[in-house]
Amino acid sequence: MTIIHQFFADNRNKNSVATQLRRQRFDIFMEMLKDLPRPVKILDIGGSQGYWEMMADRTLLDREFQITLLNIENQPVSIASFTAAIGDGRAMPEFSDKQFDIVFSNSTIEHVGSFEDQKRMADEVRRVGKRYYIQTPNLFFPIEPHFVFPLFQFLPIAFRAWLLQNFNLGWYAKVPDYQKALCEVKGIRLLNRAEFKQLFPEATIFQEKFYGMVKSFVAHAP
Repeated sequence: MTIIHQFFADNRNKNSVATQLRRQRFDIFMEMLKDLPRPVKILDIGGSQGYWEMMADRTLLDREFQITLLNIENQPVSIASFTAAIGDGRAMPEFSDKQFDIVFSNSTIEHVGSFEDQKRMADEVRRVGKRYYIQTPNLFFPIEPHFVFPLFQFLPIAFRAWLLQNFNLGWYAKVPDYQKALCEVKGIRLLNRAEFKQLFPEATIFQEKFYGMVKSFVAHAP
C-alpha cells in the first residue's frame, strides 16, 4: 500500500491511518472536557453523528454529551443526545453568547469562502463557545486532502477545474460541467499556519504530522 493510500484510506474505516490520526487529535479534545460538568454542551459545525460514533464511546454520547450539529443541509440523527440544525457557521444569530461549553469543527473552515468569511466563522466560534477546538488541513501538505492529488492546491484554478471536469478526484466524482467544476474547486480555501493563527490568535496550535510532514492544524482554547 502506498503512502497516499495509507493516509487517504476510507475515513469510515476504523482501522485506516486517517482514522488513527483523527483519534490522536480527538485525545486533545477529550482532555479539554475532563473537568467540565456533565452533560457537556457541544456545537459541532459541519459535523455528523457518524463521526462521533466512530470517535467516542456510546456511553459518552448517551450520558455525558449534548451535541448540536450545525450544517447547511440537514444531518440525520438517531441518538437522543444529538440535535440537528440548519445554519451557517459564519453567522449564528440563533445561538446566544457562550451558549456552548465548547465549539468543535473538523475540516470545515476551509469550505466557508474567503479569508474574510473564515474570519467571520472564527469570530462566531469565539462568541458562542466558552472553549473551542477547530481543525483544518495544512495548505502546504503535498497531497491536497479533498481531491487527493499532488500539489493540486497550487495548480492554476482553470486547470484544477479541467481535471475535476474530466476525472474522479479523491472524494469528488468528476463534474462534466466546467462552471460547476470551477465552483467546486473555488469552494475550498486551505490555510497555512500563519493564517490559522491569525484567525485564532489566543489559541494553542497543534500540528498533526504524517511521515514528518504537517498534515493539519488544530486550534484549541483555552
